[in-house]
This record gives sequence, structure tokens and C-alpha cells, in this order.
Amino acid sequence: MKTSYIYFMTNKNHTVIYTGITSNLLRRVYQHKTKYFIGFTSKYNCNFLVYYEEFFDVNLAIEREKQIKSGNRKRKEELVNSVNPNWEDLSDGWIFECK
Repeated sequence: MKTSYIYFMTNKNHTVIYTGITSNLLRRVYQHKTKYFIGFTSKYNCNFLVYYEEFFDVNLAIEREKQIKSGNRKRKEELVNSVNPNWEDLSDGWIFECK
């Protein structure tokens, strides 16, 4: 099975939290950072990866994404704070060689 990820992107002031799912986290973060697609994250400048979870079953990732999206912002903030209390960009230093 393919690895899947759920992830949160935010803007520099942390006023917006975008929740997404992907099978290629490196490529997807690159797409957000370069505004490859015009949409929510490009509109609100969500280009900081602040949280992610890895899954080896895409169905579990989809289930988890739905669970997170049905929650409120406070629960999302608690998830970020549990692993990334300074809300640092977890992709800082990644080498993007995506096409």
C-alpha cells in the first residue's frame, strides 16, 4: 500500500489552518508554497507546514481527515501544539525537486 498523509498548512500569522490529504507530502507542500494551484491555500497564503500524520492505509488517512475536519479550530490548534508548539514550518530545510 501507498503511504498517505494528512497535514495542516497555515499562514504566517496562523489565522488560517488548511487541512489536506496527499500521497506525496513533499510534492504537495511544494505546490502550496509555489501556489501551483489557485485555491484556498494560495488565496490565504497558507505556505507553512505545521502538522502532519503518516498512514500506510489510505482509508485510515481519509477517515482521519474527516474526523479532523469535523472538529473545531481549537482541536486543530491542540494537535499542532502537541508536536510543534512554536508553529515552525516543518518543511523548512526540505529540498524540493518536484516537477
